[in-house]
Amino acid sequence: MTTIIAVAAWMAGAIASFTLMGISGRELSAEVDTYGILFLRSLVGIVVVGLLLQHNGWQQVRSNRLPAHLMRNLIHYGGQFGWFYGIAFLPLAQVFALEFTVPLWGLLLAVVFLKEQLTITRCLALAMGILGVIVILRPGVIPITAAMLAVLASAVCYAIAHISTKSLIATDTPLTILFYMTLIQLPIGAVAAWPTLTIPPLSLWPWVVVVGLTALSAHYCLAKALSQGDASIVLPIDFLRLPVIAMAAAILYDESIDVWLIGGAALMVTGNIISLNAERTKSST
Repeated sequence: MTTIIAVAAWMAGAIASFTLMGISGRELSAEVDTYGILFLRSLVGIVVVGLLLQHNGWQQVRSNRLPAHLMRNLIHYGGQFGWFYGIAFLPLAQVFALEFTVPLWGLLLAVVFLKEQLTITRCLALAMGILGVIVILRPGVIPITAAMLAVLASAVCYAIAHISTKSLIATDTPLTILFYMTLIQLPIGAVAAWPTLTIPPLSLWPWVVVVGLTALSAHYCLAKALSQGDASIVLPIDFLRLPVIAMAAAILYDESIDVWLIGGAALMVTGNIISLNAERTKSST
C-alpha cells in the first residue's frame, strides 16, 4: 500500500507538471514562437539544475557517455519542438492523446532496430495504436495539418529518447541526465531561436519560469514513480493526464472534446495496456 501511495504521489506531480507545461506553452505561444519557447525553457532549466548540482555536488556530472548524451538530446530537442508546436495550434487534449503513441513507437522501434520478436500480442497493440491515431486524425474527413504531423513526429523522437534514457540511467544519475539535457539543448535552442527571438513582455515571464520548471519536474517525478513501482502501476495513472488536460483546456480555452478523440485515445490506451501486460508476463517467465 505504501508503494502505491508513493507512486500515486509522484505521478500526481508528473501529471500536474505536464498539464502546467502545456498551459504555459499555450500562453507563451501568443507572443513567442516555438524556437523561442525551447530556448527560454533551457535557459531556466540550466539555472535550476546548476543550483541543484551546487547543493548535491558537481562531481556527478562526470560521464563517459557524452556521445550518447549528445545523440539523445538532439533527438529529444526534435521531440520538444514538435510537442510545443502542436501546443500552439491544436487542442491541448489532442496533443496529449497523440503523445500516448510514444510506447507504441518504442515497441515498433525495438522490433525494427533491436530485432525483438514481433508477437501476435505486439501486432495487436500496434494495430490498436495505429487505429487510434486514424480515429483521432480522420484523414480524408478533416485536413491533416502540419501541427498534427509535428506531434506524431515528436512522439517518435520521444520514443527514441526514452530508449536512450533507459541506457544512460544505468551509468548516470537522473540529475546528470537533466544537466546534459539543458547544457546541450541550450546552445541548440539559442542558435535556432536567434533569427526570430522575441523577448516576452514582463507579464509572460511567470509562464517562462513555469515552462522551465515543469520541463524538469515532469520527467523527474515520472522517473521517481518508475523507481518506486512497476510500470503496470505507473502507466494507468499516467493516462489520467488526458482527462486532466481536457478539463483544464475546457475551463481556460473553451476547448470541447469530441467522441473521435475519446474513441481514438481509448484505442491507444488499450493498445498500450496490452503491450505492457505482455511485457510483464514475458519478464516473469
